[in-house]
Amino acid sequence: MFKSLIKNSRAKSPWIMHFDCGSCNGCDIEVLACLTPLYDVERFGVVNVGNPKHADVLLVTGTVNHRNKKVLKNLYDQMPEPKAVIAIGACGATGGVFRDAYNVVGGVDKVIPVDVYVPGCPAKPEAIIDGVVEGLKKFQQKVEQAG
Repeated sequence: MFKSLIKNSRAKSPWIMHFDCGSCNGCDIEVLACLTPLYDVERFGVVNVGNPKHADVLLVTGTVNHRNKKVLKNLYDQMPEPKAVIAIGACGATGGVFRDAYNVVGGVDKVIPVDVYVPGCPAKPEAIIDGVVEGLKKFQQKVEQAG
């Protein structure tokens, strides 16, 4: 009974954590715009948190480089199972305009598994919200499979 309650609560109100691997901050500004009353991503039941141990979904922006790939992997590993990852923007998907730089590993999927890719440079708030909704669907599927 209690386990079912927790499972349903996680599926209906997932907690999201945002991590910037390092970029121009265009996508970060758009992620923050999603939290404003104009776009109000919280209407989907999500809560923005700062602790990976409480997060169900990880939003990642920016290119992964050799200095932050360990931090990204560590954050991912601290999140409880099941979890979902959303890579935002061209940098999160492929490394973007920085992909040929000597210190860039590439997109987020070079370090951790990604469930949803949100295109754009920078990604528009509408696209980010669509990606979050898609990520929430995948997260709910994982919760149901884990139960």
